[in-house]
Amino acid sequence: MTKLITDQQRVQLLANGCRSTETDGFDPPPVVKLFTPDAGGTWLLSEIAPDDEDRAFGLCDLGLGCPELGYVSLEELAGLRGRLGLPVEQDLHFQGDKRLSAYAREARLAGRIVA
Repeated sequence: MTKLITDQQRVQLLANGCRSTETDGFDPPPVVKLFTPDAGGTWLLSEIAPDDEDRAFGLCDLGLGCPELGYVSLEELAGLRGRLGLPVEQDLHFQGDKRLSAYAREARLAGRIVA
């Protein structure tokens, strides 16, 4: 299975997931941006569920013009392939510089993730 996130990112995503269960309205910046290089999918992930480390939460955009906040399986993302058979990759240059809700607002207006 392809490794989509680093160990350090996993630690941060899990910490955000724990804090999210303890704090109403917790709205951290995304930790990682994943994308399909040969399709329109993009995911900005901000946390991993502490009780299920395969389940990540973030802004999900399948390239259909309606990005939304929700959960995604990291295992399923690792197995996903685009039109040319390329796997999901991490944007190594991405730095989450605003809250996830701000990215979601912009994405709804643009019809796609703008990051």
